[in-house]
This record gives sequence, structure tokens and C-alpha cells, in this order.
Amino acid sequence: MKPPNKGGRGGPDPVSELTTNRLSIYLRALAALDKAGVRAVSSQALADQFHLNAAQIRKDLAQFGEFGVRGVGYVVTDLLRHLREILGLDRQLPVAVIGAGNLGLALADYSGFRIEGFDVVALFDVAKHKIGRRSRAGVTIHDIRHFPRLAKRLGIRIAVLAVPHAQAQRVADAVVGAGIKAILSFSPGGVEVPGGVKVKRVDLTVSLESLSYYLAQGDGHES
Repeated sequence: MKPPNKGGRGGPDPVSELTTNRLSIYLRALAALDKAGVRAVSSQALADQFHLNAAQIRKDLAQFGEFGVRGVGYVVTDLLRHLREILGLDRQLPVAVIGAGNLGLALADYSGFRIEGFDVVALFDVAKHKIGRRSRAGVTIHDIRHFPRLAKRLGIRIAVLAVPHAQAQRVADAVVGAGIKAILSFSPGGVEVPGGVKVKRVDLTVSLESLSYYLAQGDGHES
């Protein structure tokens, strides 16, 4: 088994975001197999069980090395470890949540983040009555004005925005100014960032509207 090609992490061979998204799906599928005690799996068996595309799996993985073993397929624990390395999940990434409202507090307390390698180390807010308090899991709420200093001290790598749309751009500017290059935004609407900074949006309203459309079509067929 050849070691993974690091081209997708700053090397000469860029890897598309669609590919990295699929790697995350493969990671979860392999984790489920590992938990079930499966030792090896072929690309076709992986595809059949998790409704994936076998050819696409082989193509995606080939960008990072040769992982299959002839006559055996993929060794689940080995491929799982390699995918975690490729995705940068072989180390804990310190995360800050900006906005200590209901959503921000829920995100800070979500135990699944730590399991997957993301450690929420701080919450930030502008409301003075929240400063100094802690979430149920014990994450301290800090004054947003102290973000640059604490981001450096705590080694924060990712900022999660859980603030109203009216504040989102100003907060994004502040975290980018503090050197953060990765932002996950739950705020409605987009934010503009300079080159070299990556923003991912999670728009819950769009997802709900998509589900509403599905229900509306079903209701239409039933009438």
C-alpha cells in the first residue's frame, strides 16, 4: 500500500471540493464498517452497502495513493486511518463559536465534534450579561473584543459563525483579521472574505424549504 499523496493539501495536484466532500462520506461509511467489525471491503461492496459509486470511489482514492490489496480489497482500519490523515483529522483542530445564542450554545456542546477531531475551545459574544458564563459542556463565553488575543493563545483554526445576518460580515471581517482562514457560517446570506480564506455555509432555511417542496409535491399527488 503506497502512502497517500498530499497534493490535496497544498501539493502540486489540486483536489476538488466535491472530491473532499465524498472522502468525508467514505470516512463515515468505513467508520460504520469498522464499528461492525468488518476487516476488509471491496469498492463494489462499499458502494452497494452505502449507495455509492464504486468507480468513483476508486477514482477518488487513486488521487492519494494505492490503498487496495489484490484479492482482499481495502483494509478498513488502514483506509480509515489514511482518510483521516488526508482530511487533516489525525489531530485535534481548535474551534471557536461566535454567537452564544441557542444555536451557538448547542454547537459548542455537540459531543460529535470532538469525536471527529474538532475541539470547541471557546465561545464569543457581545452581550455583557453572557460574558464569563459557560455552556453546559463547560465552554467559556468570552467578549468578542478579545477574539484576536484568544485566537492566538488557544490556537484557534476554525471559526463558526452563529450570529444574525446583520452582524455576520462584521464578525467575519474580525475573525479574518485575527488570522483565521476557515469559517463555517450558519448565518443567513453570504459573507465576503479575501482570497486564501475558505467559507462554508450551512443554510437551514434552504434545507427546510427543500423539504417543504418535497412535501408539497407529495400532497399534490395525493389530491
